[in-house]
Amino acid sequence: GDTGQGARAWIKQILNQDMAFQHIKVIYPTAPARPYTPMKGAFSTVWFDRYKISNDCPEHIESIDSMCHGLTDLINDEIKNGIAKNRILIGGFSMGGGMAMHLAYRFHQDLAGVFALSSFLNKNSAVYQALKRNESVLPELFQCHGTADELVLYSWGEETNKMLKSLGVSASLHTFPNLNHELNRTEIEKLKSWIEKKLPVEAVKSN
Repeated sequence: GDTGQGARAWIKQILNQDMAFQHIKVIYPTAPARPYTPMKGAFSTVWFDRYKISNDCPEHIESIDSMCHGLTDLINDEIKNGIAKNRILIGGFSMGGGMAMHLAYRFHQDLAGVFALSSFLNKNSAVYQALKRNESVLPELFQCHGTADELVLYSWGEETNKMLKSLGVSASLHTFPNLNHELNRTEIEKLKSWIEKKLPVEAVKSN
């Protein structure tokens, strides 16, 4: 239900500064408003619809796929501007992380990496189905999750991590004791270090 600018402001508040890099451009997209079933059909800025907030139900694949096509345009715009595809990372918090996993592991397996903070995939996710047929090297996954999360249970994030690993994804899961469905400074700093490791300065110079 938040916006890209809302997420940016939240991170800035936690870090006391913008999450900025000398050589990396950061984009905070906003999901279009759509009726959201868990809110009784009220309009909300969500990446896709869900039948319920649970990992044990079918995915609302129609809304997920339409959003993947929309976000593909965003990726293609950056490529047109001269950014190599293997220099693009995508990720998000909560539903944004779920969106990023669908986008990368189903449609853009040649991206640099994916991060998912307090996120999960449903048990029978289309992502798992796609990876069962995959032979190529996959983007690395950086996952963080609080053990006290009451909205997206830690066990859902953990199960997602195990499933993706079993399907050939190099995935890490950073656990934050007592953290609810929120971000904290340590997590964002870990994410920042991971981003710098995945997109080092040298590669930019040689471009």
